[in-house]
Amino acid sequence: MQKIILSISILLLTASISYAGGPWPQPKGEGYFKLSEWWIIFDQHYTDQGLIDPNVTNGIFNTSFYGEYGVTDRFTLVLNAPLFSRAYNNNLRSATTDEIIAPGDAINSIGDIDLGFKFGLTGADAKIPVALSLTLGVPTGNSQGGIAENLQTGDGEFNQLIQLDAGRGFNIGSASSYISAHIGFNNRTNDFSEEFRYGFEWGVGLFDNRFWLNTKINGSESFKNGFNAASANATSIFANNSEFFSIGVEGNIHLTENFGISAGVANAVRGEIIAAAPSYSVGVFYQMK
Repeated sequence: MQKIILSISILLLTASISYAGGPWPQPKGEGYFKLSEWWIIFDQHYTDQGLIDPNVTNGIFNTSFYGEYGVTDRFTLVLNAPLFSRAYNNNLRSATTDEIIAPGDAINSIGDIDLGFKFGLTGADAKIPVALSLTLGVPTGNSQGGIAENLQTGDGEFNQLIQLDAGRGFNIGSASSYISAHIGFNNRTNDFSEEFRYGFEWGVGLFDNRFWLNTKINGSESFKNGFNAASANATSIFANNSEFFSIGVEGNIHLTENFGISAGVANAVRGEIIAAAPSYSVGVFYQMK
């Protein structure tokens, strides 16, 4: 069960950290870059029936670099690289004698790297911008680490996410604002279940756009077509058939025109085979113009 929970919480990373994103590719020669810390610590999880069960305390910390660079006005390269990832679990103790049943453990490595390509299907001046993206999930993390091989910093499979984004910018009084939404299909290898991804985001700029407040809703629904036999190895079991509905909020403060800091929190309010606890993130970003 620790293999299931720890590994699936990695999936929350894509739903918890706010990026530039949306249907707006970076203009040619411009970019958005962010160094952030994301973490989750939890002692309960959603079961495959959507119920909440307790577990030994687990945690994952990711130090990640995210970047977007405009090759042309319509084509943007995207990179999400967890440069350092630490996964751990505490000692499992007897509830009656307090004796250690299983010792705690930890691993340190890089995480799974995502390489993305975003293409604007409409021009930047379109009333409703639309963009199509392809994200390749490279299994560079550790999928079976620790003494018992039950700690992970990656899922051990190569996946391809095709996503369609649409949005619109507008004003609320004197404040700038925007909304965007996306749907996507995540194709997975090594007998992992495919997934339908969806999300909605709303953001508003305050204090002459020096402070941006973003609210995000993200979800993932499994096709439940992956190999799920009891004899399957840990990598196949932990990431199959997981689902979540997550709500998050993030604040971004522009200290200068190009530099800023951010902080956010997100939580899966519904899920299957996923951690039942909030995740947090802090970061610094640079807007290259």
